[in-house]
Amino acid sequence: MKQYIVDAFTNKPFSGNPAAVCVMESWPSEESMMKLAMENNLSETAFIVREDAGYHLRWFTPGTEVELCGHATLASSFVILNYYETESDTVRFNTLSGVLTVRRKGGLYEMNFPTYELTEIPVTDAMEQAFGFRPVKAVLGLDLICVFETEEQVRQMNPDQLLLMGIEGRIQNATAAGKETDCVSRSFCPKLSVAEDPVCGSAHCQIADYWSKELRRKRIYAYQASKRGGYLHCELIGNGRISISGEAALVAVSDIIAEL
Repeated sequence: MKQYIVDAFTNKPFSGNPAAVCVMESWPSEESMMKLAMENNLSETAFIVREDAGYHLRWFTPGTEVELCGHATLASSFVILNYYETESDTVRFNTLSGVLTVRRKGGLYEMNFPTYELTEIPVTDAMEQAFGFRPVKAVLGLDLICVFETEEQVRQMNPDQLLLMGIEGRIQNATAAGKETDCVSRSFCPKLSVAEDPVCGSAHCQIADYWSKELRRKRIYAYQASKRGGYLHCELIGNGRISISGEAALVAVSDIIAEL
C-alpha cells in the first residue's frame, strides 16, 4: 500500500499542515486504520478506496475517525490528480459529510464544502482561562469559535494550556481580524489527541463564514498562525456551501509493508 505525506495549504515542504494519504484497493479494518493513524501521529491520516463513482475517503486522527477534514481532503486530491487521475482536473470523494468535489485550478486545489449554522453563546471564564485572553464573542457551529480583540492575542496562545485545562469540545478555534489577511486563526483539538491543528480547512467552513458576514464580503483570505502556518482562499458560494482553496507540496512517498 502506497502512503504519501503531503503538506497542505502551502507550496513549501515542512510548512502548512501535513497529512498522510493512503491509497488502497480495499478497506482494512477500522482497528488497523486507527493503528496506522496513531503510528503516523499526524493530525490526520486519509484512507482512499476507488469506487464506481469516484473515491471513498475517510479521515482518522490519532484518536478517532472524524466527519470532515479540509487539509487531508486537499492532500488526497493532490495525490489522486497528480498520481492516479493525471488527465483529470476534478475528483469526487464520498465521505461521512456527503460528496465532496475538488477541482484543480492552476496551482490551487478548490474544495466545495458545507457551511454550518453559527449560534452566539455566552463567553465564559473557562474560555478566558483556556485561551489566556477573554474572547469578545463566542459562536458555536460544528466547533466552538472564539473571537478575540487583536491578532496578537491569537498568535500568543499556548496550545498546551488547553490540554491542561481539559476544555470540552471537539475543536476550539480562536480568530481575530488580520492586518495582512482578512482574518487570523488558531485551531486547537484537545479532545482529538491533537494539541494544535497547524492549518484546519474544515474550521474555515465556519471561520470564513463568520468573517464573511462581519466584513460583508464573499471572499475571505485567511491565515492560520500556527508555527508551520498556512493560507486559505475562501469564498461563500451560496446554498450553504463554501469553496476553500489552497496549495500543496509533496514531502514523501512510502510503502506500508505491515499487514493491515
